[in-house]
Amino acid sequence: MLSFFRRLTQSRFGVIITFGVLGIIALAFAAGDMTGLGSTGPGGLTGDHVATVGKADVTANELRTRVQTEMEGFRQQQPTLDMASYVQQGGFDGTLDRIVASLALEQFGRAQGMVVSKRAVDGQIASIPALQGPTGKFDPMLYQRVLVERKLTDAQIRSDIVRDTYAQQLILPTRGASQVASQLALPYASLLLEKRSGVVGFIPTAAVPAGPAPTDAELNTFYRRNVARYTVPERRVVRYALVDANRVKAQATPTDAEIARQYQQDRARYAPTEKRTITQVVVADQAGATTLANAVKGGRTIAQAAQAAGLEASTQTGVEKAAYAGTTSAQVADQVFAAASGAVVGPVRTPLGWTVARVDTIENVPAKTLAQARAEIATALGAQKAQEALSKIHDAIDDGLSNNATFDEIVADRKLAATTTPGLIADGTNPDAPGTQADPALAPILNAAFQASEGDAPQMVQTGSDGSFALVGLGRVVRAAPRPLAQVRPAVLRDLTADRAGQAARKYANAALARINKGMSVQQALGQTGFAVPPVRPLTAARAQIMQNPQGTPPVLSLMFSMAQGTAKTLAGPDGWFVVKLDKIDPGNATGNQGAIRAARGSIARSVGGEYVEQFVKAVRAQVGVKTDPAAVARVRTQLLSPDGSNN
Repeated sequence: MLSFFRRLTQSRFGVIITFGVLGIIALAFAAGDMTGLGSTGPGGLTGDHVATVGKADVTANELRTRVQTEMEGFRQQQPTLDMASYVQQGGFDGTLDRIVASLALEQFGRAQGMVVSKRAVDGQIASIPALQGPTGKFDPMLYQRVLVERKLTDAQIRSDIVRDTYAQQLILPTRGASQVASQLALPYASLLLEKRSGVVGFIPTAAVPAGPAPTDAELNTFYRRNVARYTVPERRVVRYALVDANRVKAQATPTDAEIARQYQQDRARYAPTEKRTITQVVVADQAGATTLANAVKGGRTIAQAAQAAGLEASTQTGVEKAAYAGTTSAQVADQVFAAASGAVVGPVRTPLGWTVARVDTIENVPAKTLAQARAEIATALGAQKAQEALSKIHDAIDDGLSNNATFDEIVADRKLAATTTPGLIADGTNPDAPGTQADPALAPILNAAFQASEGDAPQMVQTGSDGSFALVGLGRVVRAAPRPLAQVRPAVLRDLTADRAGQAARKYANAALARINKGMSVQQALGQTGFAVPPVRPLTAARAQIMQNPQGTPPVLSLMFSMAQGTAKTLAGPDGWFVVKLDKIDPGNATGNQGAIRAARGSIARSVGGEYVEQFVKAVRAQVGVKTDPAAVARVRTQLLSPDGSNN
């Protein structure tokens, strides 16, 4: 959640989405829907409430605001997204689910005696890079400015952090409880060993007889039916002026005195230190952790022992004691940093379970003299001074924008170099210059421009982590429109010809399939098409190959593993039609194959944790008690879809 905040606080749109989109909770709703919330009777809930979660209410305004800000957040990655599409794709329902889940988990946690301290919340806010000033430390004034700009309150932010913390504390241990018994994994391991063999033939569209040339009337009809293919998306002409570190390079160079002073201030950093590379795993119960530790002491690597238990080990490379304690606990850090290289430590109890760790290497880092540290300090000081200088320019431009200064006035006043883009679509390409690539550096500038409306004031957009930014103004909007047929006639002719060839290839494939189903071989059936086709190829694969890379598996293989033995099917390809016949299925048997069983256990364990979370959150909602008012929810949905209700 906070990582999302770190990205979005740089934009002009809401911050609260970053606290509302609870990614860890969303795991519990991957297969869920609104039906699990329950509903009230005909009278609905009292007041302006869309739902009641235990003792807490979800107001219509809270739901409406959260949906709007979440939609704006997603529009950072998809500039053309509008409220109608967001609602249609499940965004509205997902937002309500997340609000309800976070409230339910918070109340359940409090009922169990859990507490989130003010200090913990302070720490999370202070750790957000976007709220850190030029010195690298939390800047309270910057935080207050962000709250004012986004029309938020400190109480709102803190409330959402508290909810997210309760969710993490409750869900992470549940997700980690993913041990899987060998007997449960055996059928899955056997399934992965299954092998299938068959043949595949192909009817390329290029081989199909072309037929008569299309007439003008046919071209016109095809163009009208497929006009979206030839429509240029909305384009925007953008004006921008970059302000980066090169502009303040001279004043950002540190002096010898500044470097020496910084060395003295950070002398503890340059003192001798010890770094260790540590591999560890967290186990839910002490007995399982003890078994795992004994396996490692017996000669197995900690990664092997973790995999055998359906877990995954993690490695921290070159970490100091204080940093390691921050990710585990002081007790674990004390024992690990007191152990010799190669030693196995644990089980040691931590808030998330029992930790078993191995000290892989120990590195003793000697102290650094001023001369040795000079380059490092100069670089850091230079970056800090550059950021301070850029911040001053940023504040001066911000003052100008507050006084309604125009883009041209600010450019002239600050002596900036302005650039005007051609008409670009949302992905940064120019439809009038095919083959040109989008400039990745323009991505944040274009995002801002596509979120702006004609007549909006210029805005500042961060372009780099060093404090660089750009002044951005919307020059002109070129509405989406189809290119005239005369301009795209060659493309229409090509597409119509290809479309006809594809339809013809499909007819030939279906005719061949009918002959195969009557007992003819694939090669013979394809040979009766009347034109030359490629020779039939054999297909042989194991299901494990499919499971290793489901997204990258050729569609023909995926189809073969969904078919019954002895059957044939057709499949559309990019340049023709495939005809696939499955001849034989060889069932797998993983009995005694410990390697296959271990792999299946690990694979199942990774999904079991998510299922545990889903069931846990459902149980929490049932115990806390959730009621919704369908009529009130529908009213909010209608308001958001109205022309003046979506802020887009």
